[in-house]
Amino acid sequence: MALKGIKVIEMAGLAPAPFCGMILSDFGARVIRVDRPKTLVNADRLSRGKQSIAVDLKKPEGREVVRKLCQSADVLLEPFRPGVMEKLGLGPERLMKDNKSLIYARLTGYGQNGCLSQQAGHDINYIATSGVLSSLGRKGDKPHAPINLVADFAGGGMTCALGIMMALFERNKSGLGQVIDTSMVEGSAYVSKFLWSTKDMMIWGKERGDNYLDGGAAFYDTYKTSDDKYMAVGSLEPQFFIQLLKGLNLDSEDISQFDDQYEMRKTFTQKFATKTRDEWTEIFDKLDACCTPVLSFEEAASHPHNVENKTFLKSEDGTVEPGPAPKLSRTPAVNKLLPLPVIGQDSVDILKEIGYNKNMIDKLIKNNVVEQNITTKSKL
Repeated sequence: MALKGIKVIEMAGLAPAPFCGMILSDFGARVIRVDRPKTLVNADRLSRGKQSIAVDLKKPEGREVVRKLCQSADVLLEPFRPGVMEKLGLGPERLMKDNKSLIYARLTGYGQNGCLSQQAGHDINYIATSGVLSSLGRKGDKPHAPINLVADFAGGGMTCALGIMMALFERNKSGLGQVIDTSMVEGSAYVSKFLWSTKDMMIWGKERGDNYLDGGAAFYDTYKTSDDKYMAVGSLEPQFFIQLLKGLNLDSEDISQFDDQYEMRKTFTQKFATKTRDEWTEIFDKLDACCTPVLSFEEAASHPHNVENKTFLKSEDGTVEPGPAPKLSRTPAVNKLLPLPVIGQDSVDILKEIGYNKNMIDKLIKNNVVEQNITTKSKL
């Protein structure tokens, strides 16, 4: 596996940082999540294949455990607001003094600097600040956030994982670690670079919802079928548009791609409403029209194309999740779903590994510095 031998310490958080840690774990890194003791409900669903040690960071002995963990680690991944780790004595200056090759990855909404750096926020706030949200939504309607995929996962977790990969690559030359400042605002802005650079092109540049890719074009939209399901149409290029008309049994002599889009959408809406989604799927399977069925999660997992490519993985209890991407030919990622860790399930083993003896471990547990939980099979 590509990251075999890499040790990552992940400070527990939600969404973007766990996703980043999951990517590293999927590709072979050993990821140890530092959890809070006495956590009744584990809301992290992105921890497959990770280990867990539960440590009370409010206590000096707990902070010392984390410092020792980082002395032998390759990467520290932390999701807290700027200054939190410094107050704990776990900032990069302190930890990298003990381990010069440590890559210290910080993943926050607004980054380490700037007038907003101390403010709380969520995906919708970060894409609003980056400018991306202003371009999302239907014409004449308010801006609409696409769940929390842009900032949390594309601009946050995935971008942070990329930064870690680059830092690991550079470390091969210098032998030194470095601090990675991943801001979800900056990451979201970076992901939207295409929107900025195409404002003067035909596909973009008009007001929100009136462009080719955001609902302004009838040939790039979704349409309800007779069974209340949907087809996705992406017939941007002329050759695909002609095939779309053929599939819909419309005369290309009567309809031009640049006709009034409102009227064209009405025509397409009426046509798609005459057949079921599966009937349209059968028709467009034979045509190169960029017209495909909108699949549910369950349907996507069982689609022949995805099954053949092992896009989704299944656990022993039947749970299905997206598998790692991209695929590597020589050092592939995991090919099965690994279980989620129980909080604190690996505390004792990890403490032994970093030099704590039995008496020391018993004392940490007795004093509620560390929590060891009985390992049970965790459901995904």
